[in-house]
Amino acid sequence: VQLQASGGGLVQAGDSLRLSCAASSRTSSDYAIVWFRQSPEKGRKFVAVINWRGDLTYYSDSVKGRFTISRDNAKNTVYLHMNNLKPEDTGKYYCAQDRDKRGQIYSNYAPLNMDYWGEGTQVTVSS
Repeated sequence: VQLQASGGGLVQAGDSLRLSCAASSRTSSDYAIVWFRQSPEKGRKFVAVINWRGDLTYYSDSVKGRFTISRDNAKNTVYLHMNNLKPEDTGKYYCAQDRDKRGQIYSNYAPLNMDYWGEGTQVTVSS
């Protein structure tokens, strides 16, 4: 399975972006997808997760209320809608596939527990 993240860019504080994570295989529709953000200061941290059906989501406290994760299994794509962006949202965003087929999801994830990774897309928010 290959995951390709896209949609990043340079924006100003308060702007919006939509990231996409496209999977090469239809089997990814049976797995939860997780977004992480990596920065030099904090490393790679959990941002949001969506279950395989697309009807359950969790977010980190720092993005709750501003970001929305969604998926379109017909297109093998997961989205991260980011509104009211802040400078602290700056980082490289990665999507990753969970290991458990049709498994439950949790409110936090460690990078170590992911099965497949995309190459990431850079988001830079200027103040």
